[in-house]
Amino acid sequence: MTEPSIFTRILNGEIPGEFVAQTDHLFAIRDINPQAPVHVLVIPKTEQYRDVTELAAADPGLMAEMVAMAKQIAVELANGEYRLIFNNGASAAQSVFHVHAHVLAGIEENKLVGF
Repeated sequence: MTEPSIFTRILNGEIPGEFVAQTDHLFAIRDINPQAPVHVLVIPKTEQYRDVTELAAADPGLMAEMVAMAKQIAVELANGEYRLIFNNGASAAQSVFHVHAHVLAGIEENKLVGF
């Protein structure tokens, strides 16, 4: 049996996290190392999918819910405009293999944010 991801441990209250939103299938927390004034992670409550490719192939409905939550967060915390980033694989800076999306907003004009 594998260890729960850090995200599951945050969801279960084992590790503190600043929750921004939650539904039956998803939760959103502020990133502990923000790369923009608004930097929130949208995370499925299931660890079933390691990355966005697995999620999109197996459960497009859950993927759509993630995008909808990202939009809702951007409307509530910024002006409704945002970047949505999925890192897919270790060489693309994915460090937690429990699919999650980065919602970034409030970025300076002409400044790209990368991880």
